[in-house]
Amino acid sequence: MPTDLDQQFMALAIEQAHCAAAAGEVPVGAVLVRDGQVLAKAFNQPIGLHDPSAHAEMQVLRAAGQIEGNYRLPGTTLYVTLEPCVMCAGAMLHARVGRVVYGAPDPKTGAAGSALNVFAYQQINHQTQVEGGVLVEECGQVLKTFFRERR
Repeated sequence: MPTDLDQQFMALAIEQAHCAAAAGEVPVGAVLVRDGQVLAKAFNQPIGLHDPSAHAEMQVLRAAGQIEGNYRLPGTTLYVTLEPCVMCAGAMLHARVGRVVYGAPDPKTGAAGSALNVFAYQQINHQTQVEGGVLVEECGQVLKTFFRERR
């Protein structure tokens, strides 16, 4: 069940999504938190960085890994405005993220329950909790506005 803190941290992720939109990127933002403290914030940058792996989630994991001096980030919660893709879900599992909270579902490429659910495989040695639909309307509106302006 989402908490008030979940909504507050998702609001920070939405701010990051607006940064992505301002940079001409698909507006997805992410925030990584441990014990109520923000470790890192990031937004989508694949176009600007010429890097197909520069999704918001990947960027926030990279930044936190550098800050922590470790590629494993146990006890963290990753907030992201759009349901993670397979690449990002895999990185979260490898980083040992404890919980993923996303806003809008992604029926075409979402890997947390929409198109498939990478997190549901019990064979994987790390289990991550997933919570979807936090500030879903606000997260979805950022994407709708961005794509409407592009058409």
